[in-house]
Amino acid sequence: MEKIFEDYFTELQADMVDICLEYVENKAEEIYIYVSREGRTQTGNVFYKINNMFVKKYELNDALTEDERKKFQYDVSDVQQNGVLAIINEDIEKIEKLCKQYDKAMPTEMKIVYDVAKTSMKAEYRYDLVYTNDPDKLGNDIFDEWYEKVKILKEEV
Repeated sequence: MEKIFEDYFTELQADMVDICLEYVENKAEEIYIYVSREGRTQTGNVFYKINNMFVKKYELNDALTEDERKKFQYDVSDVQQNGVLAIINEDIEKIEKLCKQYDKAMPTEMKIVYDVAKTSMKAEYRYDLVYTNDPDKLGNDIFDEWYEKVKILKEEV
């Protein structure tokens, strides 16, 4: 059976999930990946739910219990973080090329949520401008807003 656009698109999203999962050594409950491409502006970032806490990629060890910290520490070095972001950004570029190749609209924003235990991925897409028409916001501002919103919503549950 021949692959179609959706197969390639899903593979690239799965690649982002894989690198983010590898970064936490498969020790997370949920992964939240933010992807944005507006014109020449591109943003990719990730945060996690670990031990029922929401943490950004550089805060992973803050989610560990004292006992866990004695046995294990996440490698949150700049090299590791930049490696994850580099792959996410490469995948964003591949998605843009794929969309052009198949004459599909490139999403301006993707919010991908991966449930590790259920091995299930959900994604939301936008196609309108999110921040490039705002004089004060960048893609990372939108990522931070999403992080805070998820944190508040999920902690209330």
